[in-house]
Amino acid sequence: MTPRPVMVSWSSGKDSAWALHELRQQPDQYDLRGIFTTVTPRFDRVSIQATPRRVLRLQAERLGLPLYEIPIPYPCPNEAYEAAMRQFLDEVRQLPTDLSADTFAFGDLFLEDIRKYREANLTGTGFDAIFPVWGMPTHELAQTMLRSGLKAIVTAVSPTSKLDRSFAGRWFDQSFLDDLPKGTDPLGENGEFHTCVVDGPMFSRPIAAQPGEVVGRPVSRNHDGTGGAITAWYADVELLGD
Repeated sequence: MTPRPVMVSWSSGKDSAWALHELRQQPDQYDLRGIFTTVTPRFDRVSIQATPRRVLRLQAERLGLPLYEIPIPYPCPNEAYEAAMRQFLDEVRQLPTDLSADTFAFGDLFLEDIRKYREANLTGTGFDAIFPVWGMPTHELAQTMLRSGLKAIVTAVSPTSKLDRSFAGRWFDQSFLDDLPKGTDPLGENGEFHTCVVDGPMFSRPIAAQPGEVVGRPVSRNHDGTGGAITAWYADVELLGD
């Protein structure tokens, strides 16, 4: 059977990294053709995760895969996001056969509304969605990630979570997990926090980096700019010689 050509939705964080890792363990079923990521040019960073684009490009190099950056505005109403994604789909359709894909993989774990949204956006486009880590127990998966040698920096902390400034700029490690407030998902699947992966079994070699400056930034309560402003905490990723 010919492996299915797949592109991975790459947030730059641990969940999408692990989804990619799972696919790479099945080379007879999946042929990885690249990663795609939404970026916010206003900040020169990955959207949501706030990973610097220079680090994103190093991640792609360590993965050995083409990177497709999808620029979106800030704030970003759903209409703008969906228009950017439609343009990306058109670009994928124009790629040579050996570079293109008909399937997109996402690192979602259990949020049904997010999964249905992704599937609905691809309905009728000729592209399929797969979810390699869907349903994996997050407490167990967090431990599996740590045992594998995955290293990630917590780059964003949601102002609507129970987490405060002290959680931004930490390593995603056992100490971090132990300190999470009760009721917080250990992988931040409810949006409590976001990460940037700098090492792991999916990379050819580590990215030499450390947590950088932590800053508070007023953000809209909703991604479309509505709901008023609240403070989110973001940590930079400081490269060490890369």
